[in-house]
Amino acid sequence: MENNIKKRELKFLPPALVILAASLWGVDGIVLRPSLSSLPVPLVVLVESSIVAILLTPFFIKKYSVLKSLSSKDWLAFAGVALLGGAVGTMAITKALFYVNYVNLSVVVLLQKLQPVFAISFATILLKEKLPNEFFLWAGLAIVGAYFMTFGLSTPDFSTGDKTTIAALFALLAAFSFSSSTVLSKRALRNVDYEMGTYLRFLLATVIMIIIAATTGDINSFNEITSKQVLIFLIIAFTTGGSAIFIYYYGLKKISASVASICELAFPLTAVILEYFLRGNILSPVQWIGTAVLLISILKVSGINIPTLLNHDK
Repeated sequence: MENNIKKRELKFLPPALVILAASLWGVDGIVLRPSLSSLPVPLVVLVESSIVAILLTPFFIKKYSVLKSLSSKDWLAFAGVALLGGAVGTMAITKALFYVNYVNLSVVVLLQKLQPVFAISFATILLKEKLPNEFFLWAGLAIVGAYFMTFGLSTPDFSTGDKTTIAALFALLAAFSFSSSTVLSKRALRNVDYEMGTYLRFLLATVIMIIIAATTGDINSFNEITSKQVLIFLIIAFTTGGSAIFIYYYGLKKISASVASICELAFPLTAVILEYFLRGNILSPVQWIGTAVLLISILKVSGINIPTLLNHDK
């Protein structure tokens, strides 16, 4: 009896960590990142990636020998993660939020809900993940619940004109990039632990962002960073940035990319909850029902036993 309880707890731990990481990203987007909106987006991403890479350097030194065993496919997967998740995706979602000034978040959050659709498709094609019908039932309900949680019976607000359209395009790019990164991360972690995986993600992202920031000229704007923003960067590095990816990779290594993509819907859930507490946007009864459906669906997906995911890391 006691052993069964422990096994059940261990089974739910990896999805719970992915949910926690996604919730931290929601805090990042709603609470922390607005303070950086005066800075160029490439500079923001460069600084946060660099800080985390420097902080994780001890892990790199400790496990440097592991790099010798990585194949060209492993390095290609990490390069894809750094490019799509660390650089393109992060810049795109930051730009989208900056464009709507953190006021009209509905379109940005809506398009983030497409991320599981992309991720599940990529995981099926690239990782050959075989998913039971039960997964698609609860995954579909999770996305539907997420929509009604955000909008209730109304539709997304496109009233801000061109800025909303541009923000929507950036949010769509972010959803595509992050979903690709989720699948590639699962492949990248096949031959390394989550510690080295986190470090390589931020190290390669830093290299990519140096090139991008140098090309755009934004690398010359370091003197525009205020002391308050330095503090925000450090908070991000220790919480919603490096730490979030750290625990995310720990969870992702033990579950399928498809399950992880549904657990990541905790991001819009957190965003809506923070909107309620910070800006007084009260949820309607329909939104509360959507929230309940989303939470139940995430829990159901987290508990689905997918035999193929156990074979990926052997």
